[in-house]
Amino acid sequence: MPEYRTEGKEPLWMLIEKQIQKYTDEDFSEANSLETSRKIAEELDQTGYNVSKHGGNWMQLKAAVKARNRVGRPFMQDFNQAVSALGLDDMKDTYATAMKIIRDLGRDWPSFLASKHRADVDEIVGNKKIELMIARAKGLPGEQGIRYLISESFEPQVIMEALGVSEEEYKSVKSKVEAELAEKARVQKLFEAVEDASEEDKIKHLLNNNAADELITEIGGIEQSAIDAVKKAMEKELGEKKRKEEELAAQKAAVAAGPALEDIDSDDMLKYIEGIREILEFSDVEKDIRTMCEQSAIPKALVDIAISDPDKLDELEKEAGG
Repeated sequence: MPEYRTEGKEPLWMLIEKQIQKYTDEDFSEANSLETSRKIAEELDQTGYNVSKHGGNWMQLKAAVKARNRVGRPFMQDFNQAVSALGLDDMKDTYATAMKIIRDLGRDWPSFLASKHRADVDEIVGNKKIELMIARAKGLPGEQGIRYLISESFEPQVIMEALGVSEEEYKSVKSKVEAELAEKARVQKLFEAVEDASEEDKIKHLLNNNAADELITEIGGIEQSAIDAVKKAMEKELGEKKRKEEELAAQKAAVAAGPALEDIDSDDMLKYIEGIREILEFSDVEKDIRTMCEQSAIPKALVDIAISDPDKLDELEKEAGG
């Protein structure tokens, strides 16, 4: 039985064809063909395959030489040309591409149609695809090359070596990509939550949950014009919502500040001033004074006086009957 492949080495059929390519038409003339074949066998012996003294391997070599003479050119000439002509768009499915190459070359080289070649050609096509993807990545500006290879599931070490970037640069881009993918997943779930809603309600739901326009378009297939129309309709609603939020915030601030000076009765005034004086004995740091006064529910108007003009507390205390 002939040897087709040894682990860690190129397949024998490929090595045979590469050696044949090194020789000329004259080397394969009727007078020289046998001697040339013997030379090739000896050269192949050095690769770890036993060709000179292995009947099956020798017959495989003889068949390849016969095919070369029949076609009139080396097989590798046609094979390399077919692989070199491939573009990325031709290799979405590397196995299908490999099978097409085998079928096309099989018209002139029928033995190439044998099933033993399929895995080898698929691997060669796969390596060509990797080569072209790296070339494309190198031609992209900024971090786009790193992003492209990440999207194509390249290993980190391969990306760093191929593009000459540091681990820090790679990790920085990788973290951005992961954050973007997480955001896409979040927006996808937002869409799923309103799957049966109208387009307008979907857009409102997405906008109210801070989804970016581009993701609404990308994931939901919604036109930007539809998003803009809903935004315009929501402007009045959003304006009213903002007004109410501001009003509520002002009310909360007023409650937290406490009553104005003129609204504090005498008894409360004396109680608040006494509390302030106790706090002033404890600290003269404004931040601490304000914090402790707030905890004691002392009106902000009195706290401001205690910090800016503490002597006025005596005047207020007197007016309150203290």
